[in-house]
Amino acid sequence: MKRKYGINFILGVSTFLFFMSSCSDWLEVKMEDGIMENTLFSTNEGYMTALNGIYTELNNVYGSTLSMGVIDIMAQYYNVANNNDHTYINYATYAYSEDNVESTSASIWSNMYSLIANTNVLLEHCDASDAGITSKYYPIVKGEALALRAMMHFDLLRLYGPIYNESSASTLCMPYQETSKKDIQPLLSARDVLDKVIRDLESAADLLKEDPIITEGVKDAKASDDGLESYDFSYRQLRLNYYAVKALLARAYLWKGDKATAYKIAKNDIIDKITTADLTVFPWTTKEAVEMTDKEDRIFSSEVFFSLYNMKRKNLYDSYFDPSITITSRLTFVGSGIASSDSKVASFYDDDNDYRKKMWSVETSEEESGVVTALCFNKYKEITGTSTYRYMIPLIRLSEVYLIAAECTDDLDEALGYINELRLHRNCANTSATVETIQDVITKEFAREMIGEGQLFFYYKRHAMEQIISGVKSSEKYDMLLSDYVWPLPKIEQDERY
Repeated sequence: MKRKYGINFILGVSTFLFFMSSCSDWLEVKMEDGIMENTLFSTNEGYMTALNGIYTELNNVYGSTLSMGVIDIMAQYYNVANNNDHTYINYATYAYSEDNVESTSASIWSNMYSLIANTNVLLEHCDASDAGITSKYYPIVKGEALALRAMMHFDLLRLYGPIYNESSASTLCMPYQETSKKDIQPLLSARDVLDKVIRDLESAADLLKEDPIITEGVKDAKASDDGLESYDFSYRQLRLNYYAVKALLARAYLWKGDKATAYKIAKNDIIDKITTADLTVFPWTTKEAVEMTDKEDRIFSSEVFFSLYNMKRKNLYDSYFDPSITITSRLTFVGSGIASSDSKVASFYDDDNDYRKKMWSVETSEEESGVVTALCFNKYKEITGTSTYRYMIPLIRLSEVYLIAAECTDDLDEALGYINELRLHRNCANTSATVETIQDVITKEFAREMIGEGQLFFYYKRHAMEQIISGVKSSEKYDMLLSDYVWPLPKIEQDERY
């Protein structure tokens, strides 16, 4: 049996255009065309073009589904679940058999495995006897490709795999695609998939141990003084760089339940290394950046380890959050004001000075029923200028690493130290906690940090939480069925197998 999707390599016009110009001019090369394939992989530029194409195509899966859209709706961020007329009601109620949810699932599954297959083509050419890649490019290209393969499989595992624990780890759930061949691969256990994710990430981190981000920082738009250096090793926040790979490893070990290793990576390999006397790789955001007129950096871009680069980000904002959208289609918090008693904004943020609270505004719109006043989420609202963060959609950030360290340490004071360091840079007063309440404090900070970034649903799933923050009440809990955390395999995959 063969998979129905083809393996088409999506290629970028050039590395420079990938970052500095339109991302829409991409070539599609059929991988069956061996001549074109071999020509592509005959130079460093060809490898980078292929790798950039994979990064760009991630937007088709993560941009509207696994970041700011569907997966956050399923985390009950928004006022959807009690409104039967809402466009996204089937996602908020985990109606997996409904056509629109099934279609979304099928799209995620097929697109991810198609991209994984493309990544495997690239990996195979990296180690071919006639590989046209030099020693300078090889560790970066192969390291990033291995990390991409691991990240995509890991997110599929977090969707379709069981709530991971000792008894569920043997559950067969999905394949781990390690070849470009189209043959159906066997379903593996959650344990086997996770072990392969960790294996690939460990190999990627080793390959990227001389990533320029370590000594030179993110290199945002920096080329050599003589103009000869390309942009291939710049914009490291838009690539799966060394620190992003380490953060993914911490995520994976925490998913496995190995807190000791997750802590070591978060603390020793990241927090202790990203700031030196000469360089701060990911500086905390500043008041000036957050409040810059018409250029508000609401995503705190300096802290982002890895981000999509989506020049159509405004379209996503317009389709989900813009105040002109009817209330039955807009994603918004419950309530009509920032501080009103019915407002989730008022209960969600515990400090009025919190920079994250500035992502919300009160807007009015004309609807058939009259003028409607509602909260509007502005994290991805269009800004002016050419700053890179105008098009960024974060997938991994500094604060998550701090919260992983806080969750994994056995020392309450140390945990509070990480949390309050984060809160300091969000303009919030210190918080306190006991051994019994520290996890709740971490949960609330995680929810504030990750809105619009697709991580909260997975956090709840990892903890098998049966009560989560409600999207339909300002200060109550939503009762969650544990079975709703596990997406069923899409019908297209079941039909192929059974």
